[in-house]
Amino acid sequence: MTESNVDYNQLNGVVLAYLGDAVYEVYIRKHLLTLGITKPNRLQKVATKYVSAKAQAALIDLMETDAILSDDEQAVFKRGRNAKSYTHAKNTNVVTYRISTGFEALMGYLSLSNQLDRLNFLASWCIEQVDNGRISYEK
Repeated sequence: MTESNVDYNQLNGVVLAYLGDAVYEVYIRKHLLTLGITKPNRLQKVATKYVSAKAQAALIDLMETDAILSDDEQAVFKRGRNAKSYTHAKNTNVVTYRISTGFEALMGYLSLSNQLDRLNFLASWCIEQVDNGRISYEK
């Protein structure tokens, strides 16, 4: 199966989230390296501010507040959020976990559909919100 023959419109939200988790993680890792963070333990700890389920749920909430998602993007988020998942939430409640799954599904969808400018914009926007302290969440 090649990327060009994947029907991303038919993929389960959890499958989109599987890819989106990795896609967003790469943006975060690159960002942290540009900040000069090079120690693995420190990288892991700081990355949590960006990639934890709680951070992603807070980012989605802010995206909704700022109305930056298109109708299609909102639909993909909901597809991921509402998808049946057979994994268990770690370090968070089920609602937060499902919202973060929707966030990751959106990132996966944008990647698979080659909407790379939009993916770059949203990933950069998310990083900016975290860096500027616009999101708050309990660890």
